[in-house]
Amino acid sequence: MAERIGDFLVRTGSMTPEQVQAVLRVQQAGDRRRFGEIALALGYLGNDSIKRYVDYMEKQKGG
Repeated sequence: MAERIGDFLVRTGSMTPEQVQAVLRVQQAGDRRRFGEIALALGYLGNDSIKRYVDYMEKQKGG
């Protein structure tokens, strides 16, 4: 099973566990945006971190 984005971003040092939890709380409160969109809006991430995750996911799929 593929690694979830929050776990990946913590493992790679792009986000702290507390930041991941903050994004998840926003989602649980009803925000329908994707994890990365919220993290970008909150200033926790840059586009480069999202790109690294997308690249990682593509490699996991064999693409």
